[in-house]
Amino acid sequence: MPRTALRVRRWVAIAVLGGLLAGCGTGEADSGKGGRAGAAAPGGGAADRTATDVRPIEAATRITDAKGVTVSLPKPPEKIVCLVALCDDILAELGMTPTATNSRLLAHPRFLGKEKAERIPAVPGGFLSPEVEAILSHRPDLVIGLEDTHGKLAPALKGATVFWPVQPGSWQDSVGYLRNLAALTGRTQQGEKAEGEFRNRLARAEKERSEGTALIVFGSDENFGVATPETDVAAGLFPKISHYPWKSRGVDGSYSLEEILARDVDVLFVETLSFGAPDGKLSDKLAENPLWSRIPAVRNGKVIEVDSEVWAKGRGTRSLGLVLDEATAALR
Repeated sequence: MPRTALRVRRWVAIAVLGGLLAGCGTGEADSGKGGRAGAAAPGGGAADRTATDVRPIEAATRITDAKGVTVSLPKPPEKIVCLVALCDDILAELGMTPTATNSRLLAHPRFLGKEKAERIPAVPGGFLSPEVEAILSHRPDLVIGLEDTHGKLAPALKGATVFWPVQPGSWQDSVGYLRNLAALTGRTQQGEKAEGEFRNRLARAEKERSEGTALIVFGSDENFGVATPETDVAAGLFPKISHYPWKSRGVDGSYSLEEILARDVDVLFVETLSFGAPDGKLSDKLAENPLWSRIPAVRNGKVIEVDSEVWAKGRGTRSLGLVLDEATAALR
């Protein structure tokens, strides 16, 4: 896999283990034991059932997230620049649109659709190097970026706007960020509704848990990576809805086709990551290896090419809801 692919996928698969979001507007642990309650159990076993109750969200001008980052605003933000797709996802759930973004998530038909999404200004420089001058030209009230990628922008943005570095490591974290932004924007009812819909969707999927073995792979060539529950928000859902015996081997989680063949994978989800001009599907490139055709998922027509904007980058409740819909349908 090219170095660029590995670096970009790193922010998708970064391991952020720990507690749920704390502070104003955040969610609570489902198990009542703290930590990543409801997340994947080691070895891929089913985790605790997801609670479907939603605590009220109170509007606030100041919140503190799980990493101790405090965001304080004089009034609800109206102009928000998104440097990470989680931000776009949350705004969509709250009935808002970003002032500018560097994500293509909103072009998905379950978000704004291509035509409406194209009306939103794009931040030059892409995900890895967004241009500060371009960000500030929109006079944003709030800029939301990924801490390990965009934290370096904080000094340049200081004094001109408020920068909020986020770092989701589980679906519970994503719910917490949703609640935080709902509190800051005053869109508390929308936040509660989005959280409730996601929790109910996940609870339904748990009741219909498949005994089949699933796997998510990502990449742009034969040097693919494996998404694991410890390092990927979408993969963190899978032990609750299927057998998912994959553990992290570091940020990029590489495996071989020999290892995958030995696990008898029933359903294989493929995230093709392209850079520049499209260069074909990852599944087509893997098919050049003779071992590919021997994998049960391949033999049975259960290789699903998924939208990487949603599966790898979205990480908010709407994106994760789409992941659940597509995964449960394929696992039936």
